[in-house]
Amino acid sequence: MSILTEYYTLSNGVKIPKVGFGTWQIPDGKIAYDSVTSALDNGYRHIDTALAYGNEESVGKAIRDSGISRKDIFITSKLPGQTKTYKGTMDDFNTTMKNLDIDYLDLYIIHAPWPWTEIGKNCDKENRDIWKAMEEIYASKRVRAIGVSNFTVHDLENIKKVAKVQPMIDQIQYYVGFTEPKISTFAKENNILIEAYSPLATGGLIHNEQINQIAEKYQVSVPQLALRFVIQNGALPLPKATHVEHIIDNAKLDFEISTDDMKKLNEFPDTSDADHHNPTQG
Repeated sequence: MSILTEYYTLSNGVKIPKVGFGTWQIPDGKIAYDSVTSALDNGYRHIDTALAYGNEESVGKAIRDSGISRKDIFITSKLPGQTKTYKGTMDDFNTTMKNLDIDYLDLYIIHAPWPWTEIGKNCDKENRDIWKAMEEIYASKRVRAIGVSNFTVHDLENIKKVAKVQPMIDQIQYYVGFTEPKISTFAKENNILIEAYSPLATGGLIHNEQINQIAEKYQVSVPQLALRFVIQNGALPLPKATHVEHIIDNAKLDFEISTDDMKKLNEFPDTSDADHHNPTQG
């Protein structure tokens, strides 16, 4: 059985494919369209985009043109980090739905607890207001699940205080050497699924000698090892690729990392370039 046909189950019972196809930094137009088309053609059924990525129109067109039944594709998009009002949330959600040109989203998440130009700013009150809008969108049945991204334990607890519907997802930076144990532990205790963006440490793992040695042991590539690591930790990886061969290889995860090697990988030091590290998470 392919990993692409396996699922996690969210707190509300919605099933989400264990591996997603990320589209961050994939430009709108032919590249985004062809990448998503290739992913769908090769069995991916979980596509992740965001209004801030600027590629929703091409992502949506690729999904509509695929010929695959809408109910068989899990689609995620995100509310921009800089949007911190109830009205702005509703307006941006409607923009996303227009861009994608689909009837409903499977998952809608707040992209960040602060504007990207003000990383670390306290927006507790604003995030509580936004969450009310997210709950209304969820109640409208135009989305099947709601969640957050880049939220620390503090940010999650802030939402938890007022939430009638708890976040089902926290999409965070997560990879070998940076598994964010505080957030991950809190998420597990509160039935929140961790989605892992940058699961390859923005390329930082590729040339690491120790990681390569472990990958060779299993006769897999470093990206395959890194993605399998995320899954065996109970998180959901979102690999991004634009080349067909990489899209295919990223789904070949039908091997098992031993308990001893998982322990080594979980104790690994951070492998990412500091320029790509989210300083608010830990």
